[in-house]
Amino acid sequence: MSLPLWRQILFVGLGGFVGSSARYLLSGWVYRIGDGFPYGTLVVNVAGCFAIGLLAGMSESRSVLDPQMRLFLLIGLLGGFTTFSTFAYETLALANDAEILKASLNTTLQVGLGLGAAWLGLAGSRMM
Repeated sequence: MSLPLWRQILFVGLGGFVGSSARYLLSGWVYRIGDGFPYGTLVVNVAGCFAIGLLAGMSESRSVLDPQMRLFLLIGLLGGFTTFSTFAYETLALANDAEILKASLNTTLQVGLGLGAAWLGLAGSRMM
């Protein structure tokens, strides 16, 4: 039986709150001990990638997460913690399905368009 939409949103929203709060705390702590390089973001992204690989893998191979926990942990918590983890997992899933062209295209578009959009936003803000 599928969850009602309001419950799905609740699980994702609660997980997002926890994940965003954890990102803020962890990256802030790492930045305080760093030397100006964005180690906080790096640590968060790598930790999120490891966590989504571990949890999604366990969920797929052992069915250890019910639909509510998948929404809370994978989409909400890790989505709030870092969307880079979702990008990494989706790209690996494409590669594992022998969709190498799609995996490469996803990587190129995500990084290229993301950097381009950030540059355009920054440039646009300077014109205001």
